[in-house]
Amino acid sequence: MGLDAYRSRMRRVVLMAQAVAISACAVVASVQAQGWQSYISMEDRFATMFPGEPMVREIHWDSEYGAVYPGRVYSVETDDRYFAVTVIDYSDAEAIHLARSNTTEADSPLNYNYWRIDIVASVAYAATQFRQRGGIVTFDAWHHIDRVPGHQLQITNPDDSRTYAGIYLHENRLYIIEATVARGTPPPGMFQQGLRFIDEQGRRIRYSWGENNELIRETRETLIRE
Repeated sequence: MGLDAYRSRMRRVVLMAQAVAISACAVVASVQAQGWQSYISMEDRFATMFPGEPMVREIHWDSEYGAVYPGRVYSVETDDRYFAVTVIDYSDAEAIHLARSNTTEADSPLNYNYWRIDIVASVAYAATQFRQRGGIVTFDAWHHIDRVPGHQLQITNPDDSRTYAGIYLHENRLYIIEATVARGTPPPGMFQQGLRFIDEQGRRIRYSWGENNELIRETRETLIRE
């Protein structure tokens, strides 16, 4: 490569780097203008971005196998947008199933560990709830965040709004991400992809693959801060 060709190539590299930097600054400015802010729940072990301070409310979640679990919904709603993270706590699944009064001989927790199936099947069950709402499902596939397995759906609703959902199971907690935006609004990618799982010290958790495709937990030492 001659000197002139080298200089020309380097100029193109510099221009591309400048364009990327300008684009990144524009994204940051857009995020700030829309009021997006980081949010951390140490109680439910997650961090994400919300377009404002979320309202938090307690709920009860009816499971596929007749148990009722405690949960919380973290949500921000405006005129034409809705963003929510729902967290269902399955940590007491065995005790909750043993206390059920609506069991039959077929699904009795004394005869079979249905509480374990309730946990393992929770992602698929939550995805079914989205499909049954109505509308046209345009995306329906396996997904992961930091290699925590889950499922994503995109649905066009009867009023032409769009719902983007993600469902993940981590350490006996079910995380359901839901964003609904008006027709013509860009997909809320930052919210849909922004979920992070954290430990009791606020450190981000992610996983790597083992030799036999098992997941190996890794904890980043950097604390996630608001």
